[in-house]
Amino acid sequence: MTETVRHVATMLDDSPVVDVTPTFRAWQALLAELKAKIDARFELTLDPSTRDLATFGSPPDSPGGSLQAYTGPEVDWMVHSWLGNPTASFANLHLTVWLGPQVRVPHLGIALLVWPEGWFYLDALPRTPLLADGDYYDRYYAPLEDDWLRVRQQYDKLAWFTSPTGFIRASLSPTAYCYSMPTTDEYLALVAELAHAHVDRWLGWVDEAEPVAADERAALAAADLAVRRNISERDPANALGVRYFGAETTERLVRGLWGGDRHIPRPGR
Repeated sequence: MTETVRHVATMLDDSPVVDVTPTFRAWQALLAELKAKIDARFELTLDPSTRDLATFGSPPDSPGGSLQAYTGPEVDWMVHSWLGNPTASFANLHLTVWLGPQVRVPHLGIALLVWPEGWFYLDALPRTPLLADGDYYDRYYAPLEDDWLRVRQQYDKLAWFTSPTGFIRASLSPTAYCYSMPTTDEYLALVAELAHAHVDRWLGWVDEAEPVAADERAALAAADLAVRRNISERDPANALGVRYFGAETTERLVRGLWGGDRHIPRPGR
């Protein structure tokens, strides 16, 4: 097991300029499959604040992307997005679902990157301090430990990604997948297998969840929003957005990630 300790922008700058469109297309298709599973479970509406971000920039001839955010009775904020320049080595794709405060199930996090090597992140973001809530850890994280260790030990070309930014390191749960990898068929298939299992398991958690007491929901919703905003605003990869699209557009895209311009009220309001 090796380790990568670099910012995404540095990895990109140190890599050759190549067309990574095949990997980008494969990962677009994977996220579309995963989103279809989520769409089938939840009632979701596109928030008007991101309607004109369905396409921005001028892809494929120059940098571009898409950011669409959805909300619904059970979902506070779901983001389906990509940003980059696939014909020149880079694409960053996201599918994240932040649940409403009616349940305390972890939020769903998925990110895929090509730079031109591959990188993937899969996590269930906890909504309570794990060290203080052993029952929550035992329910959602302890059952994942064996498979997490198996993947780490079995696939020798995975390189654990350690962000140089401490805040980003702190955002990972103990069973997060966060690896650099070759974009071979074997490793792309591994990511697809893990991602589908991740979404299927998470949907099962949602279906089995007990409701949160009504008088606890406002505090949970406030904590969720603070976490989402901090992760979005503090991500070092935002520097690539500034490089491609300028500070003003990047600031709007970041607000789209956490819902800073949302039109539809948050669930429960």
